[in-house]
Amino acid sequence: MPKEDSTAKKVAEYLLQIKAIKLEPKNPFIWASGWQSPIYCDNRITLSYPNIRRFLSLAIANEIKTKYPETKAIAGVATGAIGLGMLVAETLNLPFIYVRPQPKKHGRQNQIEGQYDIDAPTVVVEDLISTGKSSLQAIDALRNANINVLGMLALFSYEFDIAEANMKEAAVELTTLSGYNTLIETAVASGYIEPQQEEVLKQWRKTPAHWSPK
Repeated sequence: MPKEDSTAKKVAEYLLQIKAIKLEPKNPFIWASGWQSPIYCDNRITLSYPNIRRFLSLAIANEIKTKYPETKAIAGVATGAIGLGMLVAETLNLPFIYVRPQPKKHGRQNQIEGQYDIDAPTVVVEDLISTGKSSLQAIDALRNANINVLGMLALFSYEFDIAEANMKEAAVELTTLSGYNTLIETAVASGYIEPQQEEVLKQWRKTPAHWSPK
């Protein structure tokens, strides 16, 4: 679940401020899952803003220090969380590795890039949680390499029930800085979205797998 504090709202404000959130209710985005979505969140844009990326990396680093003080390494999920994960690792002065969706087709055929110690308690950093499927593929790769995964810290979540169920089934503790409900509340308060857009976004959130534009 996202943090219930001012950090969640501040993250939402930053994402809206730099237009990392795109709204296209009449011309929806198509996700890899095949779902149609009136909203798209591209958190990689945050890396282009020094003050924002510093705030986000510090927030995640502080959360890791609080929840997992025994952490000895940081793993980022490719490609979206490589930059963010590296910033967190730098902040905490810890080793960094990242996980590809699939092993490379050539060279050493690595799926996990970087030097790692299987005995080192490791936290996974992710930029975005939708259904949780791609994030859990990274967790599986780390566990298959006998890496001790403590939990996952993510920047933002769409807060789907299926993601929560998937994480629970995989026994992964997930913490996110901000989430969909906070984002919509912040967008309405700031005038970023119109009332009719708010209704579309709420309807999509209820049944994202079956939603389609009217």
